[in-house]
Amino acid sequence: MKISAVSCLIAVLCSGCASFVPQSISPAATFVRYESRTLDNPDLRAFIQKNIKRELATWPLPQWDIDLLTLAALYYHPDLDVARAKWSVAQAGIDTAGMRPNPNITASAQRNADAPSDTSPWTLKWNIDIPIETAGKRGYRIDQARHLSEAARLAIASTAWQVRSRVRSALVDLYFAEQTQALLSQQQALQQNNVALLEHRFALGMASQPEVTQARIALNQTTLASNDAQKVQAEARVKLSSALGVGSKAVDNLSFSSTLFADVPALPSDEVRQQALLNRADVLGALAEYAASQSALQLEIAKQYPNVSLGPGYSWDAGQRKWLLGLLLTLPVFNQNQGPIAEAKARRAQAMASFNATQAKAISEIDTVLVSYRAVRNKLAAANALLADQNRQIRNAMASFKAGQTDKVSLLGSQLEMSQLAIARLDALTKTQQALGTLEYAVQRPLLAPVFLPEAVQVNPRQTKENNQ
Repeated sequence: MKISAVSCLIAVLCSGCASFVPQSISPAATFVRYESRTLDNPDLRAFIQKNIKRELATWPLPQWDIDLLTLAALYYHPDLDVARAKWSVAQAGIDTAGMRPNPNITASAQRNADAPSDTSPWTLKWNIDIPIETAGKRGYRIDQARHLSEAARLAIASTAWQVRSRVRSALVDLYFAEQTQALLSQQQALQQNNVALLEHRFALGMASQPEVTQARIALNQTTLASNDAQKVQAEARVKLSSALGVGSKAVDNLSFSSTLFADVPALPSDEVRQQALLNRADVLGALAEYAASQSALQLEIAKQYPNVSLGPGYSWDAGQRKWLLGLLLTLPVFNQNQGPIAEAKARRAQAMASFNATQAKAISEIDTVLVSYRAVRNKLAAANALLADQNRQIRNAMASFKAGQTDKVSLLGSQLEMSQLAIARLDALTKTQQALGTLEYAVQRPLLAPVFLPEAVQVNPRQTKENNQ
């Protein structure tokens, strides 16, 4: 009966154990799911509205901006799914670190074949081994797991900034390729008119063959540049779809505001720079890993002190009841855990060096990008001044043409020069926006407007929904 009672107790304790549920992966199904992602998904709309905290008047959106596309990327991009999954693993590690060791039970039966006839030949024993951790080892394990969990959480933010940076870079390429092609089309029309006028003048003997040839060469060069702009647009759309985590068809009809990248903010203050060096996700993540190495060292030092196991027991020996109390203690005679302590100290030194290197890299990145952004911003200012001056010259040329003081060819020459300056100014603006994107990634702070909230980075209902399918 006693054995049956113990068996029932074991069965009850095991009833709360987890069971294995297989989850298969079908490459064909995941491919179809990826290709079916669109930017008019109602679940995406709910995700965006939740994070911008307002209703979207129309859906699908007629125009997208960098903030909304960033939220779409946070919803879809697989890199963030990986980062979130790693954080889940780290959070589960806290539960593992906090587990207390289970007691062990030992049962044995012994039959004495030479026992007297009036004495029971059986000896039954039950022993329970209750392990007790000493020196606060469990607390140090939990601290280490919590620091590693924090590092994994910060890695999500770091990945989110990488995703945003790729989205912005692709969007800059696509947007300015479209703007460049529009300017080149205008320039091409002016050059076609210029070639036609010069050919007419050449037929009348009023222009030379080299002038006509040079105008045709300029027209051909503009045509080739326009073809290159179309190629850049196609490549940028593929790059943007990859940055968003959707199929290329999802961005085929994407449109943007004409003032999408019109703003060029001033250089960030020293306070912003200092905050970036202190609050970058990778810097804070390295700091959390260093804190975890500290807890790991404390744990190894605590392991110098042995754990204790209490072993109460009961035996029924030939009809006599006997109670036992045992004590198990590991004696630190041959080692005092010196090796693991030395390894933990070395890992702490490694974590400190890693933190210093990460912060030094952040300082170098920010300082380098600040210099680059200052240079391209000055170049843009010079291009704006030249364009404004050419605008005044165009107005004067138009007035002279209307007054009959200049001919059509001279006016077209001024307009072509204006077109070339507009393209040069657009190129300067492109480089400025590219540098701005690099600067935002370096300081990990949007310099124009807020972009995403912590819940948008850490929690994704789409991933949970797909995992349950």
